Amino acid sequence: MGTFDRFRKYLCAPAGAPLQLDISRMDFADGFFDAMEPAMQSAYAAMDALEAGAIANPDENRMVGHYWLRAPERSPAPDIAKSLTDDLGAVLEFAGAVHRGEIVSGSGAPFQNLLVIGIGGSALGPQLLADALRDPAGDRLRPYFFDNTDPDGMARTLGDIGAGLDRTLFVVISKSGSTPEPRNGMIVAEDACRRAGIDFGRNAAAVTGAGSHLDQYARQRHFLARFPMYDFIGGRTSLWCPVGLLPAALQGLDVKELLRGAREMDALTRSKTTRQNPAALLALMWHHGTGGAGKKDMVVLPYADRLLLFSRYLQQLVMESLGKERDLGGDIVHQGIAVYGNKGSTDQHAYVQQLRDGVPNFFAVFIEALDKGPDTVEVEPGVTSGDYLNGFLLGTREALHENGRQSMTISLDRVDAHALGALIAMFERAVGFYASLVGINAYHQPGVEAGKKAAARVLKLQAAAVAHLRANSDSRFDADAVASAIGAPDAAETVFLALRHLAACRRGVSLDADGCFKATVVVSQA
Repeated sequence: MGTFDRFRKYLCAPAGAPLQLDISRMDFADGFFDAMEPAMQSAYAAMDALEAGAIANPDENRMVGHYWLRAPERSPAPDIAKSLTDDLGAVLEFAGAVHRGEIVSGSGAPFQNLLVIGIGGSALGPQLLADALRDPAGDRLRPYFFDNTDPDGMARTLGDIGAGLDRTLFVVISKSGSTPEPRNGMIVAEDACRRAGIDFGRNAAAVTGAGSHLDQYARQRHFLARFPMYDFIGGRTSLWCPVGLLPAALQGLDVKELLRGAREMDALTRSKTTRQNPAALLALMWHHGTGGAGKKDMVVLPYADRLLLFSRYLQQLVMESLGKERDLGGDIVHQGIAVYGNKGSTDQHAYVQQLRDGVPNFFAVFIEALDKGPDTVEVEPGVTSGDYLNGFLLGTREALHENGRQSMTISLDRVDAHALGALIAMFERAVGFYASLVGINAYHQPGVEAGKKAAARVLKLQAAAVAHLRANSDSRFDADAVASAIGAPDAAETVFLALRHLAACRRGVSLDADGCFKATVVVSQA
């Protein structure tokens, strides 16, 4: 079969949808869909149960409800539907009041900037929306982000805001309120406000769980508003609740169109006719491309600058959902699909060389916007910059195919709120389908929790090591001696690295040329 015949046979172009999916350049055999159909029907049944309110996350005994966020009427209980509807209304009303100047900063000035303080899904989703849909001429607030606990990064962001700090609305996002990164970011932002004579609480809003540490703190400090996070929503699918919608609405983005795109894609991908279901096809191509065992990576190549952050967003959605040690039966399987990507045609000058000629350990997902926006300037007779972009995409797709490298292509009508909502929703359901196909829990993250616990152990060792040095301030010790003294002889390496960090930051510890540490006077960083 010729490539064009195969393209026409396997193109999924749902009527009315703002995107199409071409899987023709994946090398599945003719009998692939028939062989996978029983497993796919089981995946549909599992998804139906999830949407109906079944305990889809058995490890945490939780429902999984991100699909209800864009269709509250489908939630399993009237009180949930009412809460979701009311909370969306509260988000839109708050953003509208800010835009109308009815809610102002503590100094009485209208808000001009937005600083979102979060981590993981509480930052990646809002960042993707802010960058993909921003309109310098139409944005109501200019967005900034604290998405890490790096003091240098936060200082740079505060420097970018500069004198506009008193006109900045701080949105702190944390379900528990005790997650270190957003907690630390809030403390840094509050300290910057204190030094500038700004009442942080009168410039802040919180998105958090009811009764959490952050919820209580927001009440005490009289934050402007508090919005909920739900027990049945994980961070990587929280874009559709106040986590993503509040920053987007404050920026001035069209959240109703975003939700409409996702809701329509949900309806489309409930179809049990596999060849007409783009999320099912996407999941099946992942299964084919990886052998159902993570044997190959997924390279995401968006040929649209607005989608630069999409591969980062997918890294959490796909890798945190599918990267699991054990299956639902408790057997060790080491599942997952590694995701990386940049953007075209930047990729032409970066790693496409390896994709075509190097290790064939991947399959590619091209993403294009058919309507590329204003494109009337000819860079050559009869050729625009958009023509070049399209040429690079088609050329790279062909070059990979010629060398036996598999790919699929997603074509968006354009990058707007409606299409972006549909695109994200398609990947979300594909993740759920794929998890069913390989028998894993896509909705927990034990590895992330393990990392948090390990970090807490490091900080405990650091505190004990510093206490020992201070108690013996006239002496110097190597890491082995410190570790033994604090009852952790096997942790000498961690002790060394933690104390070296403190020494480099002039935080009450010095490190000499012999590799020994000594307590010193703390140097203020103010």
